[in-house]
Amino acid sequence: MDTTSQRRPGEGIEPAAGKGVERGLLAWLVARGLIPETAPKRAFAVATFISLIGKGLFMSGAALFFTRSVGLPVAQVGLALGAAALIGLAAGVPVGHLADRYGPREVFRVTLFVQALAVAGLVFVRSFPWLIACLCVAELAVSAGTAARGPLNRALGAPNPTRYRSYLRALNNIAIGCGALAAGVAVQVDTRTAYVCLMLGTAVLFLASALACSRVPSVPPVEVPAGGSRWPALKDKPYVVLTVLDGIMSIQNQVLSFALPLWITGHTDAPRWFVGASVAANTAIVVCLQVRVSRGVVDNMSAGRTMRRAGAVLLLSTALIAAAGGAPGWVAIVVVLLGVVSLTVGELWYAAASFELSYGLAPEHAQGQYSGLFAIGQGLSSAIGPPVLGLLCLGWGEPGWLAVGVLFLVAGQFVPLVVKWSERTRAQPGLGPRPPL
Repeated sequence: MDTTSQRRPGEGIEPAAGKGVERGLLAWLVARGLIPETAPKRAFAVATFISLIGKGLFMSGAALFFTRSVGLPVAQVGLALGAAALIGLAAGVPVGHLADRYGPREVFRVTLFVQALAVAGLVFVRSFPWLIACLCVAELAVSAGTAARGPLNRALGAPNPTRYRSYLRALNNIAIGCGALAAGVAVQVDTRTAYVCLMLGTAVLFLASALACSRVPSVPPVEVPAGGSRWPALKDKPYVVLTVLDGIMSIQNQVLSFALPLWITGHTDAPRWFVGASVAANTAIVVCLQVRVSRGVVDNMSAGRTMRRAGAVLLLSTALIAAAGGAPGWVAIVVVLLGVVSLTVGELWYAAASFELSYGLAPEHAQGQYSGLFAIGQGLSSAIGPPVLGLLCLGWGEPGWLAVGVLFLVAGQFVPLVVKWSERTRAQPGLGPRPPL
């Protein structure tokens, strides 16, 4: 997909767009890293941005729609959301295999259409079984889309897919924030009509994202090596272990959204408004620095070292947050802010390393299948993260925060060892080395 190696010095960033691209607003935005340098990358970024706005809408308003508009009990809604998320994980590997064989763009578009239909169907929900059915279809499509998106990220982002994926992650924060703000309007109005519009608006955004994918070039399947396994991801022991370790590390995503708000309001003297300020600070740092941080992650070994650093700084962040317990108000604010900054640095390092390893340790012909497996670890961490953090951080207090930090530290230390293990087994039948990008 990448053509940089074919250009001569002095040629434009995107030859197909003509010489005018070197001048004007487009070249200015590209030079400053605000938009990707090629049309395929920009097209996929637009499609991703649209779908993530829909995700932000759904995340912020779905629970209230089910309880306040449909009238279902909170317990049933929570059970349905949790069960659907777990069931959805089952689609990752098989759909990733389909993406590898028939093209990731085509499969990704289908998953967006299915998401649109499933979310639109939620407006007809009147009972718990119908809720479970619609949510399961939606989550299956989400998991399938994640698996199909992996090969697209790698192909379009070559020769540095980690940097491109980091750009999309920064875009993710902006898009979900926009969706959350839009959902706030429906929540404030708090009527059946407003909530129905929220759900239908989400469906329309998924549909628009699918249509926008038509501008993304098709990525041809990579031929499977002779004698290769049909399901190499499930037989790749180092990658399975990496998936587990990455899942443990990704529990840090739940700290800011779940454990920290409850800790600030229930165990410190910091003002309640500081919960929102913490999220805002995290979002701003991620948007500004995620791409910059990814520049140092260029191969599997550098990613392993970065994951090790992430584990260490995450331990520092949990220690600082624990120290805020019982501290005076202004001291608590300063200490928690330092903890949030440390947490965000760890998040940035973790994300960059995770992106690189998910691509770099997977053979080119099975990127979708491996992406589906990798997403299972992160999906399970989203399910078990809140109860684990609730038990340790909120139940045990300061020692629990330190225990969580040690868990991150230990997981991070093992990642470089798994990378070396994977490098040694690269030549196994059915796996094979990853060709250079």
